Amino acid sequence: MTNIPSPQTLDPAPGLNSVFMDLYEQPGYLFRRAQQISVSIFYEILGDEVTPIQYAILRMLHERPGTDQKTLAGLVALDTSSTATTAERLEAKGLIVRELHIAGRRQRLLFLTPEGQRLLSSMVDGVRKMQDEMFRNFRPEERATLMRLMHEFVSVNNARSRAPLETSGSVDAPPTKARRKGPAGRRR
Repeated sequence: MTNIPSPQTLDPAPGLNSVFMDLYEQPGYLFRRAQQISVSIFYEILGDEVTPIQYAILRMLHERPGTDQKTLAGLVALDTSSTATTAERLEAKGLIVRELHIAGRRQRLLFLTPEGQRLLSSMVDGVRKMQDEMFRNFRPEERATLMRLMHEFVSVNNARSRAPLETSGSVDAPPTKARRKGPAGRRR
């Protein structure tokens, strides 16, 4: 197993404040690296027929067929624009259909196609294998602790996300409509 360098093993450049040499101890950096590793393992084990975000949308549509795009965005914690673009791609692949909602006129309701359902079903074993691979060097109690802490971190910071998770009645992620301003005061 390769360890990331500790700040003590790096020679700071003259004139730089030591705070900049602490990168490998910063949570944001480690979360980004964990995401990179997670995505790499996803593609290694499950292939590249769908992306991790497309998989999340397929999973949610399996659980909640006929969800409109705006609600779906909240359920998978994506902005509505990215959700719409991803839904278009999944529809082009023949994995979902988007139907205009008669009452809502502008709303589109999303459903898995039989091909989408087959693909999702074929991924079940791979997803289990992927999760086992991510935690292969962890003892069961370490895995449980890490998962508990990640749930807690995401839950207590949900409203700070540019695309908060919006579910009804969830203990892990309370419903929220709060949106934070992005850089330069733009709304996302």
